[in-house]
Amino acid sequence: MVATVRIKETGGPSVLLVEQFGEAMPGPRDVQIRQAAIGVNYLDVQQRTGAVPIPLPSGLGLEGAGTVSAIGSEVEGISVGDRVAYALGPIGAYSSSRIYPAERLIALPDTISFEDAAAVLFKGLTAQYLLKSTFPVTSGTVILLYGAAGAVGQLIASWAAHLGAQVIGVVSREGSVERAREAGCSDVLIWGRSEVPSEVARLTGGRMVDVVYDGVGRRTFQASLDSLRVRGTMVSFGASSGKPEPVDIDLLNKKSLFLTRPGLAAHVDDAHEYRARSRDVLDAVSRRIIKPNLWRAFPLNDVVDVHAMLDRGETEGAIILRP
Repeated sequence: MVATVRIKETGGPSVLLVEQFGEAMPGPRDVQIRQAAIGVNYLDVQQRTGAVPIPLPSGLGLEGAGTVSAIGSEVEGISVGDRVAYALGPIGAYSSSRIYPAERLIALPDTISFEDAAAVLFKGLTAQYLLKSTFPVTSGTVILLYGAAGAVGQLIASWAAHLGAQVIGVVSREGSVERAREAGCSDVLIWGRSEVPSEVARLTGGRMVDVVYDGVGRRTFQASLDSLRVRGTMVSFGASSGKPEPVDIDLLNKKSLFLTRPGLAAHVDDAHEYRARSRDVLDAVSRRIIKPNLWRAFPLNDVVDVHAMLDRGETEGAIILRP
């Protein structure tokens, strides 16, 4: 039997149900994966609560790693026993075994564990496209990064610092400062202790930053705009505090600012692009440019408790589930 997490309605962690199903066999272009590790992401929480709508009833989860246990009749280049990982849809990673499209699988090097792959691939893809496509970061780029001690933030900070950027991190509490510094931030600000734009001006000698990576949304939006240099770029890639208010275009005109709201799906829909970005992420892990930053692993049966911790903001890095 296969243990699978299902939701039949949106709401708090209690809507997550662990159910048992018979094992399904892959279609012609699919594989069956015996999962060893399952990644947990904030998008899972948004789908569970209904903030990001999905058809119900549904499985949950968009990232995992494991071993190929069966292959479809038209699948080429993949064999039973191969170590693989994946990120993004189709939804349903919270399961001990699953069916997945063969063309979306990523070959996993022996040097990277299942746990590390499940902890880093989805979040690493986010960091990769933000740093290399949304705003190509190079030596000398000055960045303001919110959530610098979080799972995605640590990856962005480390990778940006490797590329030669100066990273000014913003965290929500004192206890996160050292973690953000260790990730690669040259300076760390605590939200609410002082005015972020004023501190940015002080740290940059009045130059301000080239780009802001803001995953917070409503609460930080204006401070982010005010921290940018002339012709700077505002990257709003999340909304943990809610969506920002509608933007008066004149706010951008004052400093000729660029504003973008990118999403991961648009950068990995094409299978070739997805594989290329994934290889870049795994190469960065192998070269120790970024670290998976696995905080804790939990049994799949503890999924309700894991989501409750996420709701309370008690996590300090990546989380995985083990079937």
